[in-house]
Amino acid sequence: MVRRTGRVLPPWYLAHVNKVIVGLHRLGVPMPMPALTVPGRKTGALRSTPVSPYEVDGRRYVVAGYAESDWAKNARAAGRGELARGRRRERVRLVALPVSERGRILREFPARVPHGVTMFLKAGTVANSSPEAFAAAADRCEVFRIEPLE
Repeated sequence: MVRRTGRVLPPWYLAHVNKVIVGLHRLGVPMPMPALTVPGRKTGALRSTPVSPYEVDGRRYVVAGYAESDWAKNARAAGRGELARGRRRERVRLVALPVSERGRILREFPARVPHGVTMFLKAGTVANSSPEAFAAAADRCEVFRIEPLE
């Protein structure tokens, strides 16, 4: 949804769905989408959200479809987090890509994360589901490279 300010916002129901998915992860139920947990940039309290990591050229990436996403701001500030799928957890480094590098990674999103395309369309982040439309959204989407922490 796009507000008058031009900001792209998530649909009203997304926060409720995310809470259910994160809750199921905490109970140890593996879900198709892992939960990413990062410390809050102001309080340091841990915050979790479902994400859809995907691979491009052997590296993993995750995309925030809304530039104003709190989880993306927190991930950028912390530079680290934890991916959980059920009881399996992985500590990761989150490297924010500059706008100039995002287009190539976003171009792969429709093919690699087809279940996520509808959310981008509903939000108005992209005009259509083509790889070109996703690449053109590079200045409106945060993209993070996921690297394992040892």
